Amino acid sequence: MKIANGMVVALDYKLHLGDGEIIDASEPGSPLYYVQGEGNIVPGLERALEGLEKDDTKQVVVPAEDGYGAHDPEGVQEVPKDAFGGELPEVGNQYTARGPNGEVVPFVVKEIKPEVVVVDLNHPLAGQTLHFDVAIREVREATAEEKEHGHVHEPGGHHHH
Repeated sequence: MKIANGMVVALDYKLHLGDGEIIDASEPGSPLYYVQGEGNIVPGLERALEGLEKDDTKQVVVPAEDGYGAHDPEGVQEVPKDAFGGELPEVGNQYTARGPNGEVVPFVVKEIKPEVVVVDLNHPLAGQTLHFDVAIREVREATAEEKEHGHVHEPGGHHHH
């Protein structure tokens, strides 16, 4: 069975930025499940996996524009220190804030100045070329419910949060 839109795919992956240092990977025995064509994974990787089958392996290089996008300078903002409630964040750490519609907005602290904290709202991998090593573990038809919801339901059921 080949990977095509609407198929559920399980894959083992390792991600590095070209230097070979693994920055993200699936856990052994716990592959990443996704539905092909639903945008559950970065577009460049999803396109590169089309047509592969179970037990295939592939190295995929995804340029920034097909991964997490270019780094947007508008995403770097200054926030008043008092917005952090008296507890100063640490430079380099990732935190989350609530957006105007209650959505979770992750950001990384870039710098702490006398009055403000400089934060970067870009995805930490924005602007990066992504290097994936993937191994396809399973390819199957999505269930009607998975097709309707646009994501995989793990064995044992699932719950929306």
